[in-house]
Parts: sequence; C-alpha cells; structure tokens
Amino acid sequence: MVTTIIVGAGTSGCVLAARLAEDPARQVILIEAGGIEIPPELRDASSIQGAMPGHPANWSFLGHLTPELAYTVVRGKVLGGSSTVNGAYFVRARRTDHDRWASVGGARWSYEQALPIWRSIESDHDFPDSDLHGNSGPVPVSRATPGTLALAFRAAAAGRGHRDEPDKNGSQAPGVGPVPSNVADGVRVNTGMSYLPASRRPGNVRLQAGTQVGRILFDRSRAVGVETSRGVVRGDEIVLAAGAIGSARILLTSGIGTPEDLERLGIRVHSDVPVGAAFSDHPDISLSWQPEAPSFDPAERVAFPEALNLDSGDHPDGDLELLLSVKPLGYLLTGSLRLRDGVAAGLRHPLRVLRAVAGISRRRAAAQLAHRDDLPLIVGLQAPAGRGTLALQDADPSAAPRIDYRYLEEETDRARMRTGIREAVALVEAMGGRATEVAASDLDDDATLDAWMRSHLGTAIHMCGTAPMGPVVDGAGRVHGVEGLRVADTSILPMVPVRGPAASAVLVGELVARAMRDGD
Repeated sequence: MVTTIIVGAGTSGCVLAARLAEDPARQVILIEAGGIEIPPELRDASSIQGAMPGHPANWSFLGHLTPELAYTVVRGKVLGGSSTVNGAYFVRARRTDHDRWASVGGARWSYEQALPIWRSIESDHDFPDSDLHGNSGPVPVSRATPGTLALAFRAAAAGRGHRDEPDKNGSQAPGVGPVPSNVADGVRVNTGMSYLPASRRPGNVRLQAGTQVGRILFDRSRAVGVETSRGVVRGDEIVLAAGAIGSARILLTSGIGTPEDLERLGIRVHSDVPVGAAFSDHPDISLSWQPEAPSFDPAERVAFPEALNLDSGDHPDGDLELLLSVKPLGYLLTGSLRLRDGVAAGLRHPLRVLRAVAGISRRRAAAQLAHRDDLPLIVGLQAPAGRGTLALQDADPSAAPRIDYRYLEEETDRARMRTGIREAVALVEAMGGRATEVAASDLDDDATLDAWMRSHLGTAIHMCGTAPMGPVVDGAGRVHGVEGLRVADTSILPMVPVRGPAASAVLVGELVARAMRDGD
C-alpha cells in the first residue's frame, strides 16, 4: 500500500485525492487547514460572501498591488478551497495557454491531449452533445439565462462592434457572451462537492481537517512527511496542493527556494529553485456604475452572468475582459441589499475582519462603502507583462509571506488597462448608465487616467507560477532536486491563463493524478 499525503483539500487537491483514490492499492491522507462543512452562504452562487476579508472560510493575506497600495488577498480555507469562495467562473484555458504550458511541461499539457480531459471534467448543461464538451463529468457547467442587464450589456457590446461568443469554453474568437459557471440550481458546486462528496467519499481517503502544515520533513534528499499543527504525518510521497500562496510558503519554509534568501532566515537549503520569483496574476479594476433604472433581480442565481473578452491589439485570445456583475458590490460580499444587514454580516467575526483589513487604505475602504449599492463592471488585464514576487519574511511557518504584485509597472500593461477602462465607460453609457467614480476628465489624458487606475486598482486573485513548470517542477509536478515531492495547483502554471484559472486548477489535479498513476 502506497501512502500519499496531499496538503490542501482545495480546488486541485480534491480532484487529485479523488483520482488517486481510484487505485485501491493507495492510501490518501488529505490534510486541510480549514473545515469540511460548506455553510449556506458559501453555496449561494449569487454572492461571494466567503471572500469577505476575515471570513472563517478564507485565508486573508496582506499583499501590495503597488508599493503604495495594500490589498487583502483572500484564498479559500475550507473543503474545496477557492472554488468555495470565488465567483463560480468556470472558463477553460485557451489553446495559446496550452501551447505555453506544453513548451515547458511536455505534450500532456497540449490542447490536443488536454481536450479529452476537459470533456471528462464537465457535465455541460448547454452543449451536452458537442465534440468540445462532456455530459457526464463531475463538475456541472451551465450558463445563466440572460436577464435585463445581461441582455443590455450584450446589445451594447454588439453595438460597439464586438463579436458574439456564445461558448467561452469553445474555440471561438473572443467576444461577448454568457459566462460558464460551476453552478447547479443556484448552488456553487465546489470540487469538494463534485469530486469528494461525503456520501461517496472513498474509503481509502483519510480527510484530516483543521490541520495546518508547516514544513516538509526530509531523509537526505527525499521528502518523507510533513510537520503539522497536530503532529508529524509520514508518507511515501507528498503532494502540495495548498494554492499558489500556500504551496510556495511551505516550499520556502522547508528549504526549497533561492539559497541567498533562505540562508538569510537561517533555513537549511534542500533545493536551489526560484520559488516565488516571478508569479503572474490578473490586475483588475472594478468600475462602479449606476443603471438608468433600478435593476436588481433576486431571481438571478449567479453574480457574473456575462463577459466581454476583447483584444487590445496584440493578443488573439483577448487580453482584456469586462466582467458584468448583476449584483451590487455590497450584496456580493454580504448577501444583503440593506446596509444594516450587510454590516451585521460582515461583523459576525469583527476581530477577524479588522485583522484582515489591517494596513488597507481607509480612503479606499470609505470609497467602497460609499459605492456599495453601485454595480461593478470588472475590467481585467488577462495577459499581463508584469510579474510579482512572493518571499518569506520570517522562518516561522505560520508567518505570512511578503506578496508584491508590482502591477502596472510595464507601460504595455498601463496602455491596455486604459483601453479596458475607456471601453467599459463607453459600454456603461451605451446601456444608459453612468460611471460613478471616474470622470470624463480622467479619461481624456493618459497620465491622469494612470493615476486614477493606480488608486482604484484591484486583483482577480488568480495567482499562478509561484512554483512554475520548468525552473521549479517538471511536467508531472515533481520538484527538482527532491525525491517524493510534487506540487499540484496553479503554482505550477508558468503564466496565468487568459481566462480565470479555476477550471485550470481542476485540470492540474487531473493531469498530475494521471502522471502519478502512470508512474511518471
């Protein structure tokens, strides 16, 4: 019997555990820092209440989008990980993403070899008979029936010359269309629910919740176990699936990283690889706007039904995304339209919330509160040139890492974000609405708009590449220089895909599981 320890029961970890457990000769120990119960507010796909800073179901890290702008970086800390607290956006990587991945990870990452796996993952409600889609996979995929706002957005985009893209998981040119979601009857179906439901959890999977992993244990050059908050757990092989922040932090505190940085903190080096040296993510800006008439429809079961993907001039798959929310910002985070109820929801755990937002600009928080009833149109830069860094600040495994996104340092990124903001304002006006935070004078001058963007900047929290294929791991997730250790989450993707990486995180779990079962 082979014992495999998986650290993190998140988006990739649940997939990996379920697939490895199909081998009866394997015992899987799945270690999760959070809980295993999914409360009603996390199942509700019309809000993202689990993304409220300080919520018990998330890690709330302090990051810096620019040197001056701090930001709370929320990651899932519960069964299903970030697929439990995100917007239920389930869009595949594009062929060009696969080409980049295959160039360093090998043929298994190519679009041709990945397509049958993509099909096996999903049960697509809208395209059940398509050659590009599956109809019997564990993840339900659907597209919401467009309501008034979604139809207005679609019409405005068409009026401005943008293509129709009815299947964003297909191979069509980028355009406007419905967002595929991992939602069934209004319920966000995370990977814990789809791959490891309690009613069908395999007997050879031992789920150990409420347990934080600090370091990997070694016997010479081989990983033989993990040190946890509940003691040592030993196994034949260890797989980190704790997310792009969590896995990188464990690698670094275990002595896998750049020697100069580790030795400065007194950490013994086990492998010289550039962990956290150049991650990528999607910078975004939430453009607040008000429609011509009240538009909230409680019957709409998803928060983000429609998106426009467009090319700013140099990317065939669309390097910009304008994601429509039909729910106000306040509702998204609290599940309530009333300020009193929303504040109460946000302060169920007041100390956690205060800790989570420590260091965040008070002016920014006040602006968000002032515009809580506005609708957000999220402008995302999907193929950024800039890269960020993640580094340890302390050798203590429980200490938070330093996360520097270094957003908008590249002129090409600023230029493309300007294009996105200007197009978003034009679409809002075409829908008869008005932008409430950006003035016409901000839009007229590049330098003025750059300053506005830097003060309103956010992040999609789609971090990839903290332990990328090539310099840190191979195409099967094996860490260079260490035996018996792999990484299987978005850490290993060399560059963030041009569509959100939640679906790609599922693919990572599937591909690494197949490699392990094949003895690779």
